[in-house]
Amino acid sequence: QVQLVESGGGLVQAGGSLRLSCASSGRIFNSYCMGWFRQAPGKEREFVTSISWGDGNTYYADSVKGRFTISRDKFKNTLYLQMNSLKPEDTAVYYCGVAAHWSITVADFSSWGQGTQVTVSS
Repeated sequence: QVQLVESGGGLVQAGGSLRLSCASSGRIFNSYCMGWFRQAPGKEREFVTSISWGDGNTYYADSVKGRFTISRDKFKNTLYLQMNSLKPEDTAVYYCGVAAHWSITVADFSSWGQGTQVTVSS
């Protein structure tokens, strides 16, 4: 089982941008799916976006569509999340996870990292 380490979070003003990274300790197979999720205080972890590792197909939550972009570097086994036009409601701890098949469901993902805090000030 791989270990994932997220990085790139921080404090940013509304309208700003951040780029998150998720590095894997091992190879991510083409049949796998990787995703970004977030959890705000007092709320459940929610889906943000996922990508099919092999063909690069993506899916986004409506709340981030058009503002966030997920990508991956297959050679580096690293996942990215480019976040633009950030809003205060994007404030949360962001986690990456890996699933053995295509999914947008939290329960299908595992190997969660420690998360990285994103705080957007108004």
